[in-house]
Amino acid sequence: MPRQSVGHLLLALKKMDIRHELLADPHQSKWKATKVAEYACTSPEAFRELMHCFESDEYRLAQRAAYSVSIATDLQPGLIGPYIGVLIGQLKRTDVHDAIIRNSARILQDVAIPDEFHGELMDATFGIIGNRQVAVAIRAFCLTILFNLSKIYPEIRKELRAQIEDSIAFEQPAFASRAAKILKSI
Repeated sequence: MPRQSVGHLLLALKKMDIRHELLADPHQSKWKATKVAEYACTSPEAFRELMHCFESDEYRLAQRAAYSVSIATDLQPGLIGPYIGVLIGQLKRTDVHDAIIRNSARILQDVAIPDEFHGELMDATFGIIGNRQVAVAIRAFCLTILFNLSKIYPEIRKELRAQIEDSIAFEQPAFASRAAKILKSI
């Protein structure tokens, strides 16, 4: 049995208190976030516990859970399906740490979005890319989300192109690079 599978089995056998693990250290580490994510991937119930932390009103808990949610989604993309609406809701919040919004956008750029969320997601992401006060990484992820949606709704390409062209000269390199690639594709 491969080493990762044994580790996964051991995680499944030992119940983890995700909340406690996320708050145990004064600093979040990639190792800890990955450990929590791997445990969360052992069952839908464990993933639900992680999502409960992600949705928490406790600022630090939600911030730390966000990174683990992103890692867990990379490991088991199917687990995030029931929570797409939660991720979109997080994009619209202004009272949470940027990590929550950034990881929500990072996930949403890579997963299939159910049709019933398309309009809400377009509204949220167009609002974000037009707001230069929002962190550049979040805005770059939102460009990709809109580009992905433009494959389904070609009529949004005109608005996407206009927003990019109006702002690209004033943008930071991360945004400008992604924007230029999208302009070539639309």
